[in-house]
Amino acid sequence: MLSIFQKEINTFFSSLIGYITIGTFLAILGLMMWVFPDTNLLDYNYATLDQLFDLGPLIFMFLIPAITMRTFSEEQQTGTIELLATKPLTDWQIVLGKFFAAWLLVGFAILPTLLYYFTIHQLGAPVGNLDAGAIAGSYIGFLLLGGAFVSIGLFSSSLTNNQIVAFILATFVCFLFYYGFFFFSKLPIFVGKFDNAVQMIGIDYHYTSISRGVIDSRDVIYFLSLIISFLVLTVTSIGRRKW
Repeated sequence: MLSIFQKEINTFFSSLIGYITIGTFLAILGLMMWVFPDTNLLDYNYATLDQLFDLGPLIFMFLIPAITMRTFSEEQQTGTIELLATKPLTDWQIVLGKFFAAWLLVGFAILPTLLYYFTIHQLGAPVGNLDAGAIAGSYIGFLLLGGAFVSIGLFSSSLTNNQIVAFILATFVCFLFYYGFFFFSKLPIFVGKFDNAVQMIGIDYHYTSISRGVIDSRDVIYFLSLIISFLVLTVTSIGRRKW
């Protein structure tokens, strides 16, 4: 697994992939938080990072599929997936190596946003007048959300050798799991009966819960279960070559 992890990290940072990914994420987020009038933090009357954690998932919904679309699609297209099969590696080691490498890249993209926290901390009146607990919970939720989207992206990439198809499929599934179940819960068949249960299936419900600053074990278990489920599906998908 470590060899796959190192290979993926080297691929990300020996080319422009890693730098473009991190730069694009920070540029879009920076413009939306500090420049565009409707979401500009400086126009608010109190210190908050709500915009970061509200806008972040939407950006991740497109950015992470762009990171993961090549992980297995490119391997299948070039035939190197068969070369990996000849190595003394299990399917789980291959999948986990790629998963942790992509998740680490997402973590690198999130890390510079701590500068936003420092800025808002200094802009508070008095200095430091902000909800640090909620922000800490939001960062944990942000990382877990990134892991969930990475696992979805890996699964989508394992289904096809076309990177564009993998990107579109991953974006759709991420959207479905993040927003879809909330919209489903508003259907007349669910309203007043199972609407809350339907919302709990979606990512947004648990991400919002963690962002309040209370780390509920049920929310953490949900994210870990979702990640593991899609990793299992990915292992099953790449195992098709043995069938």
